[in-house]
Amino acid sequence: MREARPMEATKIYFIVFGILTIAGGVMGYIKAGSVASIIAGSITGVLLLVAAFLLPEHRAVGLATALIISLLLAAQFTPKFLRTGRVMPAGTMSVLSVIGIIAALVAWIKK
Repeated sequence: MREARPMEATKIYFIVFGILTIAGGVMGYIKAGSVASIIAGSITGVLLLVAAFLLPEHRAVGLATALIISLLLAAQFTPKFLRTGRVMPAGTMSVLSVIGIIAALVAWIKK
């Protein structure tokens, strides 16, 4: 039962991350009319939710999916944040992505 708790926390994190990513895409569309934001936010957010719901039963697939999406989001938003210094959305997504990478790696290591 001890192992289920860390995986449950990881699952909850990726559910929250997925929902925030979808919400961010919607906000990008509403505020800037960015169709790319709503498409990318929806796709990556749904994939994070799928990854979360695969945990802990299909651990390897769920963690791999969450890690890949987190890496892609970090690669997109971290350079933008460093360039612009803007907290929304680049800074927030950078932090959430880095936490996602760390969460996935820690959960993977703690088999």
